[in-house]
Amino acid sequence: MLRLRTLALVAMACAVALPAVGPTFAQSASAGGQRRPPANRQVVVSAAVSLTEVLQQLAPLYQQASGDRLVLNLGASNTLARQIRFDAGVDVFISADEAQMDAVAMKIDASSRVDLLSNQLAIAIPDDRPRDVMSARDLLDPAIRRIAIGDPAAVPAGVYAKQYLQNIGIWLDVARKIVPAGSVRLALAAVESGAADAAIVYHTDVPVAAHAREALLIPAAEAPRIVYPAAIVRAGGNHEGGQRFLAFLQTPAASAMFTRAGFIALATSR
Repeated sequence: MLRLRTLALVAMACAVALPAVGPTFAQSASAGGQRRPPANRQVVVSAAVSLTEVLQQLAPLYQQASGDRLVLNLGASNTLARQIRFDAGVDVFISADEAQMDAVAMKIDASSRVDLLSNQLAIAIPDDRPRDVMSARDLLDPAIRRIAIGDPAAVPAGVYAKQYLQNIGIWLDVARKIVPAGSVRLALAAVESGAADAAIVYHTDVPVAAHAREALLIPAAEAPRIVYPAAIVRAGGNHEGGQRFLAFLQTPAASAMFTRAGFIALATSR
């Protein structure tokens, strides 16, 4: 059995609380209008770490529109799903794949589930490497000794990466080079630090890296379909706030911001 070397990094979810300001959000997922919620109400959102920057940009817009206080809990989707299975106080879950949302199917409001976004895979390399990557088959080059991906047994980006490498017929050839990471951002960090010669990450991750560049954008038609589902968590303390935030994420303004960040918006309200 092929053995995968393990990257000595641990994925940790980070909570980001932002101050609430502004008037009432005019629409929710279930009704045309809502009265302003009490000032102490907060909406806790567990979201895939690949959404970090765009959600941090959207948060003040939502808070100004709704009056809610938004708390972002960002991490690997499998870690977040595990927290939800143990009844963490979460109002909205945004996973980077369908499998992790399915894993908490008994914990979510199934009627609220929506396929929110898509993405593309990309190969990232250190920015001080002059080499070009013309195709993923270049990963077979002996000069590329270590390839970082999210843990292919659990982390969505790693699951997608392994499926892609299997689809093009080189997984067995590169498996000995694979360095599993606890999240897609840790795979990217391995390239930046020099611990890996290449990484397969999301297209939207690479722009946030200070010392890595995108060597190849993998065409969506050649890779597994990437889906970010979102849903309201039944154990959360602010169901109405979760509805408001989920509705906000589907507005044209939010969809436009997702698009600018490189995501593909799948659910946009009119």
